[in-house]
Amino acid sequence: MTSGPLVRRRIDYLLLPAFVLGIVNAVALSLPEALGVPIAPDSPWPVLRWLHTWAVEQEPQHLIMPPALQASLLYDAFVQLPLLVVLTIGLWKLKGWPWLNTLALVYAVSAVMNMYFYFMQTFLGPDSPAHLWIYLPMNLPWAIVPMLVAYRFWPRPNCGAARPASNGRSR
Repeated sequence: MTSGPLVRRRIDYLLLPAFVLGIVNAVALSLPEALGVPIAPDSPWPVLRWLHTWAVEQEPQHLIMPPALQASLLYDAFVQLPLLVVLTIGLWKLKGWPWLNTLALVYAVSAVMNMYFYFMQTFLGPDSPAHLWIYLPMNLPWAIVPMLVAYRFWPRPNCGAARPASNGRSR
């Protein structure tokens, strides 16, 4: 199995906006929160003022941050963010970088694992979400998109490859 040149697929039109949203989320929310900017009604960062309202209503763990959440936010800011920037450029410009598929799969696996730990903290921690019909649509895409990335970049057999030479015997 070899990977050929990167070609545009329909799923790219879903992934590219999701990547951009992930980049914005990492810069606007995860990075400041991971670096200790307060999540409060009077936070110096306006986005974290809005997160305070969400945290009070849905995810109180953001108000008194457990280590698992802080680790998740640090991952978002310092690992996922650079990976998403490279994936966005590579997919947008259809770069034929030989390592792009591997990078995409590393991102996908690590992002799904990150969400696994995030959900474990949320659902098994002391403050489970009161309204799953609000919580899940806001958080499940952070696990689903990486799965779609794995699907998009999973190596496929090269359909146009030559078949192995036969030894001349017929079956």
